[in-house]
Amino acid sequence: MRYAVQWILSLLFIIQMYLMMALMALFFTPWVLVQTDAAFTAVHSYCRWVRWTARVMVGLRSEIRGEVPTDEVIIASKHQSFFDIIILVSETPRPKFIMKKELLRAPILGWYALRIGCVPVDRGKRGQAIAQMMKGVKDGRSRPGQLIIYPQGTRTAPDATRSYKIGTGLLYDQLGQDCVPAAANVGVFWPRHGIYRKPGLAVVEFLPRIKAGLPVQEFMARVEEEVETASDRLMAEAGYDAPAARAARQAREAKA
Repeated sequence: MRYAVQWILSLLFIIQMYLMMALMALFFTPWVLVQTDAAFTAVHSYCRWVRWTARVMVGLRSEIRGEVPTDEVIIASKHQSFFDIIILVSETPRPKFIMKKELLRAPILGWYALRIGCVPVDRGKRGQAIAQMMKGVKDGRSRPGQLIIYPQGTRTAPDATRSYKIGTGLLYDQLGQDCVPAAANVGVFWPRHGIYRKPGLAVVEFLPRIKAGLPVQEFMARVEEEVETASDRLMAEAGYDAPAARAARQAREAKA
C-alpha cells in the first residue's frame, strides 16, 4: 500500500514538473528574447521549483555540499539522473553543459539550452564529437560560466560501471581552466528510467578543485578516483552499498 501511494505521488510530481516547465518557459520567453541573461533566471527558477516540489510531494530532499564554484571553471560531475542536473543548475550562477545534439530537438529545453550557452555535440561520432566540443566551447557561442561535463558521457545507474571519456581531459588541458569534481548519490532515489521516486536526501557534493596544468592522463585518473570514491560514500550514507551492487550486477551479467 505504501509503495502504491508513493508511486501515485511520484506520477503526480512528474506531471506537474513537466507542466511547470512549459508554463515557466511561456512566462519567461518574452523577457529572454530581449535579454539573454534572463534565461539564467528562468532555469534557476524552474530548478528550484522542482527541488521544492520533490521535497513536498514525494519526500525527496536535496542539498549541495562543498563550495559552489562561481568563477569560470569546468565541473566534472557524476550523472545518475535528471535530478542531479536540477540540483547543479539551481546552485551554479551561470551553468552551461556539454550536451548531446539530440536534445536540441526537445521543445523548450533545446532553445533554453542554447540561450544559456550549452554546447551540443554528436555523441555517436567520437572524434567529431571531441572536435565539436572544443570548437563550441572556444568559439564565442559559449559564454563565460561554469562548464558542466559528465565524464562518463551519459547517466549511469548506481550499480553500473562506465569508463570515463577522454574529452573531459582534453577540455581541461586545452582550456587551461581549473576543474571542480562533483559527486552524487541522486540515482539511489531518482532512477534513470521509471516513475517511482524514493524519499530521502539526494546530495551533490563539490569536491576540492583540481588546479589547471596537470598532464591529461594524471588528471583523468584523479577525477575518476575522486568522483567515484565520493559518490560511493554518499550512496552509503543513503543506505546503498554501491560496490556490492556493482559486483552483483557483474556476476549476473557473467552468468547470462
